[in-house]
Amino acid sequence: MLTKFEALRAIHDTGAVLIIRLDSEDEALAVAHAAIAGGIRALEITLSVPGAKRIITALSEEYSAQGVVIGAGTVLDAQSAYSCIEAGAQMLVSPNLDSGMLEVANRYQAVSISGAFTPTEVVDTLSAGADIVKLFPTEISGPGYLKTVRAPLAQAPILPAGSATPENVSEWIDAGAAAIGVGSSVTKAARSSGDYGDVTTAARTMLAAIASARGRGDQG
Repeated sequence: MLTKFEALRAIHDTGAVLIIRLDSEDEALAVAHAAIAGGIRALEITLSVPGAKRIITALSEEYSAQGVVIGAGTVLDAQSAYSCIEAGAQMLVSPNLDSGMLEVANRYQAVSISGAFTPTEVVDTLSAGADIVKLFPTEISGPGYLKTVRAPLAQAPILPAGSATPENVSEWIDAGAAAIGVGSSVTKAARSSGDYGDVTTAARTMLAAIASARGRGDQG
């Protein structure tokens, strides 16, 4: 089992958390396997996925020893948080701030990624004990908004969730994103072809784009 330090380091080193929100248990498992083959080291299985906890258990048993962080998403309360940890989750993600979820995550040393949008919500989320703040929703904000929020809150580790593509990920990194919540650009890469190898390729492409954006920032 990964320690919390090791889990946070996996997220930091790759700069990505893959958000799997699909309608089929089999498809979610296939996407997870393919994405891990492409280098993804942190995955969020949202509780809206059929059989989400079974998926979390299966992936945790197979990949935790390999340094892959398996997490649960849309964790809205303490009861759900504990049941996900029992299933093997080492990361808990919510779209909102729930103190019960954060208390359970901290008690059992799971990584917590808690949702916020406004500067007040970001500060409240950090004060409540979240490891990472999830900027949500991103569809109505954008990199410019993240940059503005981080101007007075440079200490906040913020992960924008959704909307990231290899083409725009550099804008999020330049705006100060600590890591990127990656969604459909990877998870739905097999939809048109039926080939999960396309998910592996999409994962590699996204991780390369993040690494490139980070390297450019270091040089600047």
